[in-house]
Amino acid sequence: MHDANLSAFLVVARESSFSLAAEQLHLTQSAVSKRIALLEEQLGAALFDRIGRRVILTEAGRALQPHAQSILQSYRDAQQAVSDLSGAVSGQLSIAISHHLGLHRLPAVLQEYGRLYPEVKLAVEFMDSEQAYARVLRGDVELAVVTLAKHQQARIEQQPIWADPLHFVCAADHSLAQGDTLELARLAEQPLILPGSATNTSALVRKVFSAEQLPLQSAISTNYLETIKTMVAIGMGWSLLPETLCSDLYRLKVACPPIVRQLGYLHLTNRTLSNAAEQFIGLLREQRVPAAPLSV
Repeated sequence: MHDANLSAFLVVARESSFSLAAEQLHLTQSAVSKRIALLEEQLGAALFDRIGRRVILTEAGRALQPHAQSILQSYRDAQQAVSDLSGAVSGQLSIAISHHLGLHRLPAVLQEYGRLYPEVKLAVEFMDSEQAYARVLRGDVELAVVTLAKHQQARIEQQPIWADPLHFVCAADHSLAQGDTLELARLAEQPLILPGSATNTSALVRKVFSAEQLPLQSAISTNYLETIKTMVAIGMGWSLLPETLCSDLYRLKVACPPIVRQLGYLHLTNRTLSNAAEQFIGLLREQRVPAAPLSV
């Protein structure tokens, strides 16, 4: 099975569309259809059902998908392993980066990496941390730099680099903005703006209030912390934000142990990292700061 045909199959499966797959692969739609047809002919089975403008995987397609991912990853690893024998730092390095880290923690690292290793082509994708975990597990990216999950996940090696305390904040003219130390129960009475409930950051915060059996009034949910800051600044609710986003907001005094996110990198446990990835990790480790108090 030709790797180009398998690649086309995986992109069509992900996008549920031949036309969208063609755009991503920089091919004509007929060229993508031909690659899928060749693959179906080789396997003797239909891989997709066409339903209107959408395509969905058949049972055979679902069976092929994990094997296609594994075959392509092995092929890429083999190419990189041969290239790395020379000790050169070159090739392509695919990285998934969370939006917040991409804006506030990594610009200098990316700039320095580009200066030190100009032969490496960086393929950077910005996304939610939870999406990045999935991309690493599928083998789509070699590394991810994100908010780390509270618990270690199977097949994933993750290492913290930054301890990122979250601060209780509101607008300066909010009813909560006062000098007194607030109890969690008082906060729970007011509208809250948090990332979506499926995010690691939201889970960290909700656990604190759940321990006190305090339901939260979630006014707005968005995974973009910069958007949350804007909503808080105009008085739509209170939130918890990292130090990098607390300027121009009122910091609340709350009777609560520190709530700390861990930011760092992750990769597949059984994946042999390229020279390019190892050097990027080296730059990340230079950013490591002493551990903050453990999160609750």
